[in-house]
Amino acid sequence: MIKRIPISALKVGMYITDLNNDWIPHNSQRKRGFIRREETVETIRRMGVTFVYIDTDRGLDSEDSETAEAVDRANEAALQRVGEETPALQARVALADELEIAERIHAEAQGLVGSFLNHVKIGSALDVAPIHRLADELQQSVLRNPNALSCLGRIREKDNYLLEHSVNLSVLMSLFGNHRKLPADVLHQTVVGALLHDLGKILTPDDILHKPGRLTPEEFEVMKLHARHSRDILAATDGIGEITVITAAQHHEKLDGSGYPEGLKGEEISEYGRMVAITDVYDAITADRVYHKGMTPTQGLKKLLEWSGDHLDPVLVKEFIRCVGLYPVGSLVLLESGRLAVVIESNEQDQRLPVVRIMYHTRFRMPVPVETLDLSRPGCHDRIIRAVDPDDYRIDIRKFMT
Repeated sequence: MIKRIPISALKVGMYITDLNNDWIPHNSQRKRGFIRREETVETIRRMGVTFVYIDTDRGLDSEDSETAEAVDRANEAALQRVGEETPALQARVALADELEIAERIHAEAQGLVGSFLNHVKIGSALDVAPIHRLADELQQSVLRNPNALSCLGRIREKDNYLLEHSVNLSVLMSLFGNHRKLPADVLHQTVVGALLHDLGKILTPDDILHKPGRLTPEEFEVMKLHARHSRDILAATDGIGEITVITAAQHHEKLDGSGYPEGLKGEEISEYGRMVAITDVYDAITADRVYHKGMTPTQGLKKLLEWSGDHLDPVLVKEFIRCVGLYPVGSLVLLESGRLAVVIESNEQDQRLPVVRIMYHTRFRMPVPVETLDLSRPGCHDRIIRAVDPDDYRIDIRKFMT
């Protein structure tokens, strides 16, 4: 049986199935295996891990435990409670009308961030004016329709993670900042900080940055330096505000002090640092990478709730969920009718009733004609039962997103 135990209960003789530490970026450590030495337990404690999952059929049990099913039920219940609240952002224009503009902004953003990284690499002068213009365009798109850029964020290539993650993070921060009604200048600076948060990775050796296998502890320490490099580069760049620097510098800090580069705790981390930490973890754990199979959006939200308190700000996590919706754009959901559908647009009044695109019937185990359905439409009696994993049905959701 799979159970979750606190790190204080972990001991030699147990079999770990999940270190439960995907909130650690670039986390390529082995996540499962038999604990044979006390030194291994101590190493895991030093990571900042608070709970791990064990298999009691393959190793020792613990009285201080709860089943994985019980944990998931609790996370699902917490998610549903947040989902009962009214969403915060409302679209001003139709999704179809904004998508073309969003596609241009998304492509331009990747090119611009890539160019900025290259300028840093070769040591040439940095012109931040195009970045500021891009941040303004991105914010305007989010205000017109918050789903358009979010929709594109689910259509990504695992081999282009660095650039796509930077752009997606800026979109999420724009959504989050608008939801929280940050002042315009502050919101702009956080979006720029999100766009450039991984700038320091350009100084990380390629053999570490692009290593397909697990990083050694020494290599991981080198990788962690990128947050400090980002901070220092931005702090020395004309036209970059203090909040931009803080946003980039603190995106890996955690409430319990287990983050980096400074190991800040609690209120030592700025409001913007706590916000970007949530968006960074969410985008990272829901993305497919060379060494990491991404979670579904709903699984990602439940993990944010599970990691609240120790690592992530619990109040801000709930606000973020309200911001992106109970079933974020790009989620594959099972309907009461037995059909599968991709969420393509959130509902301004009820997070539980988004606009979906249907393409498959689970009872007949076959594709069905693609149909767009607004679950909140009068006379529509279909409802979402739960989110599901596209891989379980071999469905490529990217084909149905736009």
